[in-house]
Amino acid sequence: HSLFPTLMRKITLRQRLRYHFDNSLSRGTASLIGWLALISLIMVILATAALVLARWQPAGGELDTPALASEGASAPVALTEAAASAGKQGFSFIEGFWQSLMRSMDAGTVAGDAAEDDGSGWAYRIWGLGVTFGGIFILSSLIGVLTSGLESKLEELRKGRSFVCEEDHTLILGWSSRVFLVISELATANESASKPRIVILAQKDKVEMEDEIREKVGDTGRTKVICRSGSPIDLTELEIVNPHATKSIIILSPEGYTDPDAQVIKMILAITNNPNRRPGPYHIVAELRKPENVEMAKMIGKDEVEIILPDDLIARITVQTSRQTGLSVVYKELLDFGGDEIYFKSEPGLVGKTYGEALSMYESSALIGVHHNGVTKLNPAMETTIANGDQIVVISADDDKIRMGGKSSVSESYIISGKATKPAMERNLILGWNARAEIILREMDCYVAPGSELTVLAELAEARDFVKAIAGEVKNLKITFVLGDTSNRTLLDSMELTSYQHIIVLCYADHMDIQEADSKTLMTLLHLRDIESKKGEAYSIVSEMLDVKNRALAEIAKADDFIVSDELAGLLLTQVSENKALGAVFEDLFDSDGAEIYLKPAGDYVSLGNAVSYYTVLESARRRNETAIGYRLMSEADQSDKFFGVRVNPLKSEKVTLTAGDKVIVLSES
Repeated sequence: HSLFPTLMRKITLRQRLRYHFDNSLSRGTASLIGWLALISLIMVILATAALVLARWQPAGGELDTPALASEGASAPVALTEAAASAGKQGFSFIEGFWQSLMRSMDAGTVAGDAAEDDGSGWAYRIWGLGVTFGGIFILSSLIGVLTSGLESKLEELRKGRSFVCEEDHTLILGWSSRVFLVISELATANESASKPRIVILAQKDKVEMEDEIREKVGDTGRTKVICRSGSPIDLTELEIVNPHATKSIIILSPEGYTDPDAQVIKMILAITNNPNRRPGPYHIVAELRKPENVEMAKMIGKDEVEIILPDDLIARITVQTSRQTGLSVVYKELLDFGGDEIYFKSEPGLVGKTYGEALSMYESSALIGVHHNGVTKLNPAMETTIANGDQIVVISADDDKIRMGGKSSVSESYIISGKATKPAMERNLILGWNARAEIILREMDCYVAPGSELTVLAELAEARDFVKAIAGEVKNLKITFVLGDTSNRTLLDSMELTSYQHIIVLCYADHMDIQEADSKTLMTLLHLRDIESKKGEAYSIVSEMLDVKNRALAEIAKADDFIVSDELAGLLLTQVSENKALGAVFEDLFDSDGAEIYLKPAGDYVSLGNAVSYYTVLESARRRNETAIGYRLMSEADQSDKFFGVRVNPLKSEKVTLTAGDKVIVLSES
């Protein structure tokens, strides 16, 4: 115990002063400027004291002569004598302070100091030179400090560390390939907003984010995009983007993590459990990869968070689209902000009316459901009465265009009555494999008739184990697996493709980069269409693409439909971020239970080859307990500029002539 006193080091006054001095220097530019200002003041005061006490002066005591000479004038005799008299008495403290200050700030001042050959005035010159050298040192140091401080501030701004003074903005946390589509759609949705702002916080360089957005999104119109670099799970860095004043928050599943869902859940925690959180609820839309993590995210975020599962979403749409081509175009029309969207509206004029009666009461909007007591029901029973306080769910070009009006005109003689045919056993083929394939296999089992067959052809040996496990779980499907290259022409020729009704081409998203995976998909599509044309085979082909830009290239393969994964997932995130209630609507649409969108033969509803008003199509569907929302003309199925023949929410008084192969788009239970 006696060692401590002998080993304890005594701190000297010099060390203590040096310690405090070092700490003050470490505080940054402001502290350095303060020290330089103090040193300048001390130097000027010491120089002033020396000048006043020693009574140094220019030669002859002519204090103002140089100034007068520089103005091109000769000094009056009386003034010169007075100056000389004053010079012999020395400078006052104030005048001496001014002379010292000017020489410390301007090196040229000392050049005007007078001296004579007899040596008078040299003391004043040497004094001025010394003050000037001190001033040069201090000013050069000050310039260096200011330059360094300015560079540091610019670097801080470049890194995106400054606070965002925005309110009622959309905040995007995280970075992924979907961010560009989300920004583009939000910019379209906010065209009529007063000051639309999008703020992004991600662990990525601010300048890189801005450059990528500028390159891949382009002009965002009136919407300003603000990027900040930082971790969305760090409470301090999260405060930079002012999350407590947001209109909505979109949490993207970050790229480059082995467990991205854990990062998303941490982001939800950072917002909802923030010590500085706002009293009111947040509107959070979060993207997760695994369904088993949804319950935990909901437990943390409660009613403040809506969860989107992109893989689950794409798998469901893929299955539905494989059975009725053109459906992805319908979904895109409903999900993007460029055409018609889904709105909720209170309509007192419909109180007491049934849902079936209300269907034909809108000329330019399509009624698709009713929101009652917090529950949204799409395509409810036609006799459902709309009560006070209910909201209607409507497809419309804009919310201000949802107006009651129009006169129903139904051609009874053209309405076709009949019962829907029961689904028959079928054979389906999946070419390729990725993580969504497991969901697709299970989801397909919910749609097909018992005894239907499914063949999976993939070049990944590990896919065999997944298929074997799923085959033991499904009820309606008989699943077989074939190991092979999906782009091998010889193998495809041997598959007897004509025996399959539907073919799904999946990309190898988990094992190849985006462009390589899409290229392999494109090769497979070209082989399939060539086989079809040479052998006279006929089957529907639905292909999954990763990059929306590759869809234009893939259209030469004439697949019946394309599923662009990132595009549909990004659109859904954006829609729900703008209207939280849409989460339940799309969940119902994409689920195998409840009402879904179907493209059914037009000949089941109206007489083909006759011009009828859309009111007639709507009424025919109503009698089948279905809600018609549009139609598809197969004569335009290959024309992208005409939305591949899809018409969602057409004017009801509009005349249309439906022919063989055309479809009526309906909401139905089956």
